Amino acid sequence: MVAANKLLHLLEAFSTTWFLFSAVQNHHLVFFLLEVFNNIIQYQFDGNSNLVYAVIRKRNVFHQLANLPTDSQAIQKGLQRRKKAPEPISRTNSQDGVSMEGSRPAAPAEPGTLKTSLVATPGIDKLTEKSQVSEDGTMRSLEPESLQPLPEGSPPSEASQPRRDRRRLSSASSSGQWTPTPDWVMSWKSKLPLQTIMRLLQVLVPQVEKICIDKGLTDESEILKFLQHGTLVGLLPVPHPILIRKYQANSGTAMWFRTYMWGVIYLRNVDPPIWYDTDVKLFEIQRV
Repeated sequence: MVAANKLLHLLEAFSTTWFLFSAVQNHHLVFFLLEVFNNIIQYQFDGNSNLVYAVIRKRNVFHQLANLPTDSQAIQKGLQRRKKAPEPISRTNSQDGVSMEGSRPAAPAEPGTLKTSLVATPGIDKLTEKSQVSEDGTMRSLEPESLQPLPEGSPPSEASQPRRDRRRLSSASSSGQWTPTPDWVMSWKSKLPLQTIMRLLQVLVPQVEKICIDKGLTDESEILKFLQHGTLVGLLPVPHPILIRKYQANSGTAMWFRTYMWGVIYLRNVDPPIWYDTDVKLFEIQRV
């Protein structure tokens, strides 16, 4: 259940309008998550009642995606939400600059001192490669997106679009900054693979609501039992071809895995304090 809720929280964060409209590649993350949900619903429905329950609870996220606004006014309104994010607290606007007695303001770093930094994360297209399972059960790698037609429901690639279309779908301001346009939003919104999930919600939401009302259920365990014994055979759209994304080694995810594993090792071995007086670091240090 924890993993299911985390996946839905990711989708909720990635599908906010300000995030979708703030960078040309951000919508690909929504496609990838929807791809995961569709694979599980179509091919692994049994045994994933927790995820199905989480999808039902967060059904408004999918309805909002299906009704994503595409007009210029809505796009600008979505981007304004990002600009209204709270500014970081600074010394000048905190208690009128009054500091605690005996404290001294932080001095800027001098040359030669240590500075922490994060490795730049590679582009989304560098993290995975596509493979498709053929009818005889063998797996074959798909050609680069720029050389093949896009399968229905897959994230549109900038490289796969003619140059003049890309100019039409997104515009650039005088400063060279990319700007989203209604045509650009429509170009990928129409390809969102929502059919399977919306059909699941259409079938299961009324059933779950009826059970809750008839039996007065307030415990999710009873709903999970109902979902475990349920089936969507014959009710979902025709299953899509299995699409597998194989992990490709890269510096960004290697740094994440390494930091995560060391964090787990560190936190589970603090008693006894075996890390004291060692050179073990949980982040990378570079010289200025």
